[in-house]
Amino acid sequence: MNLRPLLFSLSLLALPTATTFAQTAPRQLNTQPTLPDSVVRQHQQQRQTALPAPPPNTTRYAVGLKNGQVYRAYDVIVKQPVFGRSYLLLDDGQRFDLDQVRYYEDETGFYVRTTLPKSKRETTLRRDRVGRISLYSITRTQYSNSPYGYSPYGGFGRFGGYGYGYPYGGYQTVKTEYFSKDNGPIEDLSLRNLSVATSDLPASRALLDQARSYQRITTLSYVAAAGVVAAGIFSTFNSNESGAARISPLVYAGLPLLIVPLVLQGKQQRNIKQAISLYNRAQ
Repeated sequence: MNLRPLLFSLSLLALPTATTFAQTAPRQLNTQPTLPDSVVRQHQQQRQTALPAPPPNTTRYAVGLKNGQVYRAYDVIVKQPVFGRSYLLLDDGQRFDLDQVRYYEDETGFYVRTTLPKSKRETTLRRDRVGRISLYSITRTQYSNSPYGYSPYGGFGRFGGYGYGYPYGGYQTVKTEYFSKDNGPIEDLSLRNLSVATSDLPASRALLDQARSYQRITTLSYVAAAGVVAAGIFSTFNSNESGAARISPLVYAGLPLLIVPLVLQGKQQRNIKQAISLYNRAQ
């Protein structure tokens, strides 16, 4: 019996089933899915902006000497021994007396060695602002009898000269400010000196004139408050001697006069800062 016709018939019967299986099987993709153009552009921009990390900074501070040499170090430490001269210690072990230094930097700011007005000794000032009018300051701890922690007359032309102490006086941290114009000599930060330095800019001069009026009112308020309170205390003592123990109303009347200078001193300081900022921006 010939089996070839039978095998051929069976293969024809199986053909539709294989075709159906091929059609129902999932499609196989030969290419990767494409991203939207916006996503591709974003990835390209990120690759372009991802710069390599900079090398570690090993010379972040500078120390300038009076002979013109400049040294750079990662750490600059000010040493103030009990006995002996103060000096700077660099991270590589180099040591410089402060008498040799013209300026230096450390983690707290930029400092210069200079001579204060009406003084022959050098001191260290911190530079707080840079510009045609640069601001400097020095912080000291000193004893004060003032219960308010500041001079009632504006530090005799110096501003920032008040600190924090005990209610009845004591050792206080006092910050005194100075300035220099165009890297010139150091001057007291007073209204008179600032008015001369900013005389070529009327807008700054107007702000300082207003600050001067605040200073006059502040001084008059302190004087008036002192007089009223003194009169009230004197009246209180007299009333106690006569047998009627009571506090004179004049004592309470002098308290508002003490509040007025506190408000005006804030406005005065604000005008001074605005005048300096305006002058530095205009030049």
